[in-house]
Amino acid sequence: MANIYVFDDEPSILLMIKKMLEKAGHSVDIALNGREGMELFKKSMPDLLITDIIMPEKEGLETIFELRSKYPKLKIIAISGGGRISPDG
Repeated sequence: MANIYVFDDEPSILLMIKKMLEKAGHSVDIALNGREGMELFKKSMPDLLITDIIMPEKEGLETIFELRSKYPKLKIIAISGGGRISPDG
């Protein structure tokens, strides 16, 4: 099966996706943000990256742009649970 990286700052979402993909037979590595995720690329090249768009430390879009320039053929799925909410509502 595939080697997949998943980046998401929400631990419950991250672990749910990891568990589902592993149940389907895939190898999954996870990171809580794009900065941590970029470290995984020093280890190996995945078949697929699933990344949240809005994350702390290094946003998903920033991560995608950087990876696209280095690995143009990398398959990427971008996900989002919603936008940022201002304190004024």
